[in-house]
Amino acid sequence: MKTSSRNAWLFLSPALLLMGAFTFWPLLFGGYVAFTRYDLISPPQWAGLDNFCYLLGDPVFWQAMANSLRYLLVVPLIQLSGIALAVLVNQKLPGIKLFRAALYLPVVTTVSVVGIMWNWMYADYGVLNSALHWLRLLAPEHDIGFLSDEDLALYSVMFVTYWRGIGYYMVLYLAGLQAIPAEMQEAARLDGANGWQRFWRITLPMLKPTILFCSLMSTLDALKAFEEVLVMTRGAPLNATYTALYYAFHQGFNQLDFGRGSAAGLMLTLVCLLLAWLNFRLIRADHR
Repeated sequence: MKTSSRNAWLFLSPALLLMGAFTFWPLLFGGYVAFTRYDLISPPQWAGLDNFCYLLGDPVFWQAMANSLRYLLVVPLIQLSGIALAVLVNQKLPGIKLFRAALYLPVVTTVSVVGIMWNWMYADYGVLNSALHWLRLLAPEHDIGFLSDEDLALYSVMFVTYWRGIGYYMVLYLAGLQAIPAEMQEAARLDGANGWQRFWRITLPMLKPTILFCSLMSTLDALKAFEEVLVMTRGAPLNATYTALYYAFHQGFNQLDFGRGSAAGLMLTLVCLLLAWLNFRLIRADHR
């Protein structure tokens, strides 16, 4: 028994060492840096709660946090679309495998390529404005500033996040659908249930664990939105697309104030933990 346990730890040790070096140590060090003044050049100097007091008084930080919370609007849209597409691609139709691959393609496309493509589409003389002109939905002299209008910019970036993520959640829901026993669907069909009744009475209840997992993951991903903002807008215009994670990045790597950047990241982590706890409470209440 001792030999088996020793062998198990030996096999796990390389992964544990890598996790310790690249996951646990950065987390601990980042938590410490949040309470210091650190510019990457001189050693960290203890500052107590000064960084957090600065954040609480910084309107840009609160705007960034509000934008991150507004990003949660993507979550129900992406879940409903993911379920609908999973039901569609679960059918035995000609060319359905090619359709699945096309829907999943944005997931494996690098964010830099996605950002360049959507910047081109959102441009004043880009594809979307040209299409709206061609359809006569816009006056010839008028263009929509998808990324330059502070009221539209965040939602334009959110749509790119939605477009990139829908294929990923479609695959998860497809796996959940294919795990449902076919005998249950067949029995309901023999009992006279139509397709809509089978979906509401069998498919959706059986899919509930997958829905709860995907909702949790998409909630955390929405709060941690960063890559699209970095590539497409860098927080512009007028900080309208600042998110909490981009704010932390900007404080650390642009302002070289890693203490404030780590403090902002720590506060975002607390918000993520709170929402994760709420999700788990919902799961527990549902199982009762």
